[in-house]
Amino acid sequence: MTLHKRTTSTLILLFCIGMLMTASARERLLMDFGWKFAFGHPFDKSRDFNTGTSYFSYMAKAGYGDGAAAAGFDDRTWRSLDVPHDWAVEAPFEGRASHSHGYKAVGPGFPETSVGWYRKTFTMPAADKGKRIFLEFDGVSRDARVWVNGFYCGNEPSGYNSFSFDVSEYLNYGGSNVIAVRADVTTEEGWYYEGAGIYRHVWLTKTDPLHVPQYGTFVTSQVDGNNAKVTARVKVMNKHLSAVSFDVHHRVVDALGATVAEALERGKSLKSFGKDEFVTEFAVPNARLWSLNDPHLYQLHTTLTRDGKVVDEYHTNFGIRTIRFDANKGFFLNGEHVKLKGTNNHQDHAGVGVAMPDGLQEYRIRQLKVMGSNAYRCSHNPPTPELLDVCDRLGMLVIDENRLMGITDHDLHQCERLIVRDRNHPSIIAWSIGNEEWAIETYERGADIVRVMQAFVKTIDSTRYVNAAVSGAWETGIGTAIDVMGFNYLRHGNTDVHHANHPWQPSMGTEEGSTNTTRGIYFDDPEKQYLSAYDRPTNGFVSIQQGWKHYAERDYLAGMFIWTGFDYRGESTPYSFPSVGSYFGMLDQCGFPKDNVYYLRSWWGNEPVLHILPHWNWPGREGQEIDVWVYSNMDEVELIVNKKSLGRQTMQRNGHLSWKVPYAPGTVEAIGYKNGKRFMNKLVSTTGTPAAVALVPDRASVKADREDISVVTVQVVDKKGAVVPDANHEVMFEITGPGRIIGVGNGDPTSHEADRFVESVKVLSTSGWKEYAAQSLDVNAAVQPAFDDATWHDAFPGGGLAPGSVPQTTVYRGTIQVAETELKGQINWMFRSIGRHQKVYVNGRLLADGLSDDVARHEFALSADWLKPGNNVVAIVAEPFVKKHAWDNVNVHPGDVQVVLPPAQWQRKTFNGLAQIIIQSTRQPGDIVLTATSKGLKSGSLVIKSLPAKVRPSL
Repeated sequence: MTLHKRTTSTLILLFCIGMLMTASARERLLMDFGWKFAFGHPFDKSRDFNTGTSYFSYMAKAGYGDGAAAAGFDDRTWRSLDVPHDWAVEAPFEGRASHSHGYKAVGPGFPETSVGWYRKTFTMPAADKGKRIFLEFDGVSRDARVWVNGFYCGNEPSGYNSFSFDVSEYLNYGGSNVIAVRADVTTEEGWYYEGAGIYRHVWLTKTDPLHVPQYGTFVTSQVDGNNAKVTARVKVMNKHLSAVSFDVHHRVVDALGATVAEALERGKSLKSFGKDEFVTEFAVPNARLWSLNDPHLYQLHTTLTRDGKVVDEYHTNFGIRTIRFDANKGFFLNGEHVKLKGTNNHQDHAGVGVAMPDGLQEYRIRQLKVMGSNAYRCSHNPPTPELLDVCDRLGMLVIDENRLMGITDHDLHQCERLIVRDRNHPSIIAWSIGNEEWAIETYERGADIVRVMQAFVKTIDSTRYVNAAVSGAWETGIGTAIDVMGFNYLRHGNTDVHHANHPWQPSMGTEEGSTNTTRGIYFDDPEKQYLSAYDRPTNGFVSIQQGWKHYAERDYLAGMFIWTGFDYRGESTPYSFPSVGSYFGMLDQCGFPKDNVYYLRSWWGNEPVLHILPHWNWPGREGQEIDVWVYSNMDEVELIVNKKSLGRQTMQRNGHLSWKVPYAPGTVEAIGYKNGKRFMNKLVSTTGTPAAVALVPDRASVKADREDISVVTVQVVDKKGAVVPDANHEVMFEITGPGRIIGVGNGDPTSHEADRFVESVKVLSTSGWKEYAAQSLDVNAAVQPAFDDATWHDAFPGGGLAPGSVPQTTVYRGTIQVAETELKGQINWMFRSIGRHQKVYVNGRLLADGLSDDVARHEFALSADWLKPGNNVVAIVAEPFVKKHAWDNVNVHPGDVQVVLPPAQWQRKTFNGLAQIIIQSTRQPGDIVLTATSKGLKSGSLVIKSLPAKVRPSL
């Protein structure tokens, strides 16, 4: 191993220039767009498209995917959509559904909506033959099975693991290809809302047979003063059918694009299908360290060359920084003490469920940073890669959590996949291997399992710490063996005692708080299942203030992670249905702040804070005492109600102030003092009546890339523009221009309103087919709906004419049952040719004449004028196909009818004055115009600019 300095020889520089002039063979394409979707069934094969019912199943022989897994399956009647997609968020609420999953009608007890199929058709250039082609999924919920052109690729049981397949030899180069994915959420993996479907990105990566495999690099650093030593461990795979020799070139590039270090390793070799890891060290002078306030990222460019030609180039983002947990002093980043001010979070958001666009993940992290948070715990599963990218870019520390504890090879492999995927992210400071494992956490068996998992983790990444979150007894079991102790809730023990008994062990609060509050509610309302927003101990748990004071006052505690940052679907403690969402968040499901956010901003952040609660709209409570609280980091606060001072109070560190105030409409003013001088003020007033709807975007422009979003806040305001804090109004939305609404919400944990308004797709079968020889009929009469076909026999006996048969023109009659409501939709007959020289009729009217059998599939738009409610007769005149061999299958199904019913108008009721709309761009630039109307209120409108932008390469 050689330490390479920035100064290199002229030969190496010339070599690098030559390589940079040659295009890389690697190509990564986004595959999110243009999928088809339909529901299958977990146990009824006939309702699961008869998949797996053929004589040879897909498990028996290669390429025998059948049913919806077959390449030739006709999916034209399925719904068209893009991924990421969460079909659970579109499902209705149902009281008998899973409490932990938010009472959505999927999962146990709902087989009709618990299996989802996705299919995507694409072409591969003929020029790509000879490359290695990888199909990559960032995550599919859950129990995903994947086929490509009928070839079964494999199964991923977990909804949280990223997975990929080399599908090179399964593809048709220069032709059409089909991916089929079956997801089954019948069995829940977690005890919280998990969504359903392909809810993360899908990619297609093309490489040379000699390449760096996915997640094939691991970059670490050691810091010495202003300089750093960077170590790059790079795996290289040779999928050529013979041995190869090659060179490896590395460049370390800073955030401005400047090369700060490089190295060339010559004369490497690998045998066919060999894999090896190559280790290189670099000196990086004047290294810019990744930190919370300056999250500087470097990038390692790794280039493989053969005979002077670039065959692969792989980029790895990384940061140079040091981390340390100290048993007595807590956590240190780059040698500086940092108190962890963290939150726990599940992955779901109002409107879209778990299928969050990348921009929404950034929006959520920014909301947490505004609150003063500097750390994020992934509860309780591996996150999306994009979340970690955002934390790297914005400066947010992360505890990355494994889904399930265990010591079998399978369990350890799941943990390894998480670490190998994520270990280059500088934001990650610890690997969590388990959470509240009640069956083992207090027993010696738990300690034994931890020792095995911990040792295994360190064989993959020795640069970070290992953590587990413990909620039972802390003095036995897991708590005695883990690297960094995670205390879940002060109610379960005494941290001082544990520290005294385990002086070697760093520790932090991995979950604390668990308080129940509803945004904008200040009096408990059991009937409506709303809980007051005042911070208070609930259900035996400490308040946020009590928890933070405990952790802030003890140096040995590295910090605490609040349960939770955001409200989420499911776990509606202490209620059950009709409540469908949690009450734990500092922010609600939309990311609107609850009052506790301002307590945390006071003591977690660096900005001046002065916040009054509650609002001052209390009709009917005149004369009643109202608890008025002030969250602030001022030295003193004076409260003035309707211009009368109630005196100053001194603010205790990590505390809050309160007054009892008889209610009278008017104003409540807080004046904050620093060093005895007036510093700032905050005024809360009784608002006027609701007068208008206002729309406020978090971003006034988006990129025209079909991915970017703007999060729009809907406000009900009075004539002065003040948000009316108790306004609950139905608001209707219209959108025009190059954008679409992808979700709405309001933060109400009991709301059963729709989050998404999507088109409804129904499939009507053409059925009851009969046939008769045309030469014995008056064909014009036989295709009429009133014709009596009682003497005709069933169509397509034997599945088609036997080899050697002489086809004769035949009349076929079938029916379509159409409901009156379905006549309002777009009706398409996805016709499939059943013979030659076809004529097609609907209720006696000629729909198509002389259809070529060279085209196997046709599509007919059926006018509602041609159809009627109830029974509709369809007829085909054709020469039927003849089998070439007895084992052939010829088409004997004329296709089904698709009815597309348009979605209802987008709408949402405001909750305590607010609602939210998520707008996503298309690929066209222009003005996106959003309009909001509500009965009796002045309408609001908003223009969001969709700007030309470079789009990610996609397929």
